[in-house]
Amino acid sequence: QVQLVESGGGLVQPGGSLRLSCAASGSIFNISNMGWYRQAPGKQRELVAGISTRNSTNYADSVKGRFTISRDNAKNTVFLRMNTLKPEDTAVYYCNLYRIGTNYWGQGTQVTVSS
Repeated sequence: QVQLVESGGGLVQPGGSLRLSCAASGSIFNISNMGWYRQAPGKQRELVAGISTRNSTNYADSVKGRFTISRDNAKNTVFLRMNTLKPEDTAVYYCNLYRIGTNYWGQGTQVTVSS
């Protein structure tokens, strides 16, 4: 069974930075693709960034150049570094692990960008 636990969310002013972390239990982290999604009130959940088992990354256009996804396989952890945050980045951010047709989700962490 896989469990994902996010941390690092909070309130930040526009232009500020945050780093989200997601720690995974279980033994399949190293062989799974990982991702960060977000869901703002009244909107659908959307992919923010993904990282493959080979460290290939992809980003939503809205965060390119500002967000960086990375993983530490020794610690079963994936990170999302968020710089130059904007009010429109406000959402609940979810960690995702994908392996052979199965998605696992964390409980989410709130990120609020406001002055």
